[in-house]
Amino acid sequence: MKELLEFIKLGDMALEVLLALTPLAVFFGLFQVFLLRLSRRSLANMAKGILMSFFGLTLFLQGVKVGFLPAGARIGGELGGMEHKWLLLPIGFCFGFAATFAEPAVRILAGEVEKASTGAVRAKLIIITLSLGVAVFVAIGMVRVLTGIALGYFVIPGYIVAILMLRFTDQTFISIAFDSGGVATGPMTVTFVLALSIGVAEALEHRHPILDGLGLIALIALAPILSLMVLGLIYSKKEEKRK
Repeated sequence: MKELLEFIKLGDMALEVLLALTPLAVFFGLFQVFLLRLSRRSLANMAKGILMSFFGLTLFLQGVKVGFLPAGARIGGELGGMEHKWLLLPIGFCFGFAATFAEPAVRILAGEVEKASTGAVRAKLIIITLSLGVAVFVAIGMVRVLTGIALGYFVIPGYIVAILMLRFTDQTFISIAFDSGGVATGPMTVTFVLALSIGVAEALEHRHPILDGLGLIALIALAPILSLMVLGLIYSKKEEKRK
């Protein structure tokens, strides 16, 4: 019965997705009238794409709402009650890697990078680099939840390092790195890993789910910037050796 009620609420999610897609469709329509003037076949393909996006996003976001969020919170609660709390670090690493590796937006970005670089930067390399970077920072986030250290002690030094690395990193990777910060914090990572962190904080004594559980997404947004800049440094070193 509960599952049926959740399914009925699919209409609410469909309305939210419709409200999100409508402005994009309106803008496209205006460009089509005044600038693009695409063929009927192209318009038909565009309409099919919008329709598929509508149904896909509706089902995906509803699945996240009724599946990933409760599952992440429940798993976090169970992990927070473990006797050996240090296990949260490798477990958080694995969850961070898996969630980022499965993130649709990460794969889109990686594909666009490979296309724009004419294959010089492989999509698989970008995906693995981002996944490893996020995994490390999720593990760091677990340390923060366990110890209660303020978020600023992690974020401020991280961005200082990122700013310093701007001087030494290839310009191409700088652009990719700062775009990837927003891409990595997509629905898969945010819903599952954030729910996991809050669940752990709720299960631990002397920890507050808002003060200690939240803030993990700020670390995840920083992770791709640093990891891809490091990749850029490696590429720069390789180019220097070839010369």
